[in-house]
Amino acid sequence: MRLEGKIAIVTGAGSGIGKATAELFRSEAATVIGADLKGADVECDAGDEASVKALVDQVVRVHDRLDIFFANAGVSGGFDGLFDQDAAVWAEILRVNLIGPFLAIKYAAPAMKASGGGSIICTASVAGIRAGAGGAAYSASKAGVINLVKVAATQLTGANIRVNAICPGLIETGMTGPIYDRARAKGQGDRIGQLNPMKRGGEPIEIANAALFLASDDSSYVNGQALPVDGGLSASHPFTHQSYGRTSS
Repeated sequence: MRLEGKIAIVTGAGSGIGKATAELFRSEAATVIGADLKGADVECDAGDEASVKALVDQVVRVHDRLDIFFANAGVSGGFDGLFDQDAAVWAEILRVNLIGPFLAIKYAAPAMKASGGGSIICTASVAGIRAGAGGAAYSASKAGVINLVKVAATQLTGANIRVNAICPGLIETGMTGPIYDRARAKGQGDRIGQLNPMKRGGEPIEIANAALFLASDDSSYVNGQALPVDGGLSASHPFTHQSYGRTSS
């Protein structure tokens, strides 16, 4: 019961990583308010300031505290070549993926400070670490998240509030579903995730487990960090790996 007595908000909780995390947090005895555009406890546009403020205000009003905020909501898109992309697409991706975590920090931090401290977790991506793992706008937004948690952690010095990011690799969710569907339709499902040393894609629960670590006192001395959970993909520049024990002829 690592989160017993804790009040947590999870955005993007209607499916995928957010849903798995909300369920895991509840199994660890937290009171969880899941937020999403649909399919969660409350409706919230994670990139809209009024919506995020109202969400935090409501949780504090009902529960009298806030201990954990997992800013997980995100969108993809902008897969055209960089010079063919529309600025409006960039603006929407940045609004949800980068401004969303900023708003989570802006409104969660004062509530957590009043409660004596807390943990803010933001979903970034391996695409934010280096090129080649996502579209340009998505990658730029996630790189911004990685730097955002570092800035926020330093600006919250002395508040007993930790701010960290998780950088998932290829995880099977609604967002990545088309990638999996295309590969399976071509009979290439076994090739998914072959660029990482684990030679497989990940599952939402594997990101949820990392979020649980960062939300709990197990990570009490972890602050301002971006934690890759990617099967080892970001440990090197991608290349075709040989299986362990095989030698080339």
